[in-house]
Amino acid sequence: MISDFIWANSPILLVAIPLIGAFICPLIGKVSTDVRRAWVMGIVTLTTAIAAIVVYRVYTEGIVTYVFGAAASGMTVPMDSGGIPIRIIFTIDPMGALMEIITAVVGFSVIFYSLSADARRSGLEQYYTLFLLLIASVMGMVSTGDLFNFFVFIEISSMACAGLIAYRIERGRAVEAAIKYFIISTVAAIFLLFAIAILYGEYNALNIAMIASRMQFTPLDKVALVLIVVALLAKCGAVPMHFWTPDSYGLAPSAVTAMLVVASQASLYGLFRFVFTMYNLTFTAGMMGWTLIIIGVLSMVIGVTMAIPQKDVKRLMAFHAVSQTGYMLLGVGVGLAVLGNASLMDQFGRMAMEGGIFHIINHAMYKGLLFLTAGAIIYRVGTRDLNKLGGLGHQMKWTMVFFIIGALAIAGVPPLNGFASKLMIYESVYLFNPLLSIIAMVVSILTLASFVKVFHSIFMGPQRPEFSEVKEAPRPMLIAMGILAFVVILFGLIPVQVVSTLISPAAHALIDRAGYIAAVLGGV
Repeated sequence: MISDFIWANSPILLVAIPLIGAFICPLIGKVSTDVRRAWVMGIVTLTTAIAAIVVYRVYTEGIVTYVFGAAASGMTVPMDSGGIPIRIIFTIDPMGALMEIITAVVGFSVIFYSLSADARRSGLEQYYTLFLLLIASVMGMVSTGDLFNFFVFIEISSMACAGLIAYRIERGRAVEAAIKYFIISTVAAIFLLFAIAILYGEYNALNIAMIASRMQFTPLDKVALVLIVVALLAKCGAVPMHFWTPDSYGLAPSAVTAMLVVASQASLYGLFRFVFTMYNLTFTAGMMGWTLIIIGVLSMVIGVTMAIPQKDVKRLMAFHAVSQTGYMLLGVGVGLAVLGNASLMDQFGRMAMEGGIFHIINHAMYKGLLFLTAGAIIYRVGTRDLNKLGGLGHQMKWTMVFFIIGALAIAGVPPLNGFASKLMIYESVYLFNPLLSIIAMVVSILTLASFVKVFHSIFMGPQRPEFSEVKEAPRPMLIAMGILAFVVILFGLIPVQVVSTLISPAAHALIDRAGYIAAVLGGV
């Protein structure tokens, strides 16, 4: 039956559907604009439905594995050199499922938003092809259990992102931003490929679980770890490798920027997966934990201080994205720093990790919402300069409401989702080191002050004569913003249920290295 086929093959369909949709999109576009719009929306809707199936399977059945190729008789292990054929495997645990939820919700919203926001532009066949490729690559990054597979997907993601960043020329500045992004991505990819080569040379395997089961933490393993950490921190836009984010986030179309955030978080997922699952306690967890903590604090402080003086609304939001990434690194870094101490882990380490992971999904929602509101403003008035804006609250009331929701959420104001995850980080990090918690709270205060300034500059004041004919954003754009705003509010109102249902299993999946290995290798 078709339903059985979809259920059994849902992990690969999660990548195959947007991939096929991307390759057919240019042909569909030659039929008519309406057919292309229906095709793109149909593909992203189907991908979202498949993601829901995969997530349901993970949370009801446990870790889901999908082996490409003929399965070895009586074996669940897909990769070894001792007589078992070498194959690729997808391994999806609650942490991967959480990332799939993020990709599906944001992907659906931004595609729906783009159907209106970018309808008057040319080259849309290429635009939607790259967008679907980006969705497919991110789904692959968070699903694969194979190192080289991860490298392939992150490369596809980089190429798609670079093309999308350059989609709006903006007098050549967008192309410059895309080149900068592509150079950083290429260097990161080289680092990652070298690390994979080192691990393959040592352990004769590419499967993450197989390498984890054989990990000896030799000097070469340490070199590989450093290469992986540097590469993925650069891809997620953490300080000091953040300098591509202001240009790329600021000059890409707003819908693209929202997905760039998700792609960056997929790199962050890869960092956590490799550090916890492949290495775990075979190295000094405290040292690596403090590395993530320091980078997280630097990202928070530098990001927010660089955002405050900005006059370009999207560039300002880009620096805030860097700052918010710091909260994720801080929370998970504290959990990693005390990973070997069961007492401290139970006391505050697990909560810190849950707060950092919770902040990943919260950030994707409210930051995506803020970028979409910025896009709606630019769509209607044609400028992003805060000095040239003002009084738009008279005509763009719904956009103003959505901006307020996103701004309060990113600043950690209750009862929105940003407050829920930041409170978990504040409380747990305070028990670890009070100074770190105080820094995190000060950064939130500065974030609130920054967005109060932005709100006043865009929406407050008398109606400007040059904006007298401005109308509210088109309905599809408002619906897309409404979807993300709904999640922001919902997760803020029921944080306990969200944490117990989605976040705690994801944190446990990272900590439970043995469970991941057993799910893939079975009794081997």
